[in-house]
Amino acid sequence: MQILPGGQEWLLILLVIFLLFGASKLPEVARSLGRSMGEFRKAQREAEMELRQFERELREGKYTKDEKRAKLEKIARDLGINPEGKSDDELLEEINRALPKREKAEP
Repeated sequence: MQILPGGQEWLLILLVIFLLFGASKLPEVARSLGRSMGEFRKAQREAEMELRQFERELREGKYTKDEKRAKLEKIARDLGINPEGKSDDELLEEINRALPKREKAEP
């Protein structure tokens, strides 16, 4: 599943942005988009770090079952995943899909 658009899609997106905002607003829109992407990446890195710390603590046996579930739900919500009605394994699977391919959570 490809998340980001390809070359032709980017050209179409840029054309639509140009038509909507005009040439004078493009630098401002680009700056705003860059800041938004930076904030998103920062939040994603923080969620990844929190997940790795959680995994270490799980292996050390620091959490009860309820604490483990609460922590999984928090990480899922941080990544924009609705944890309601999902098992721990299902949540872990969705968290893995939300993280970049280089980082995978372990049960």
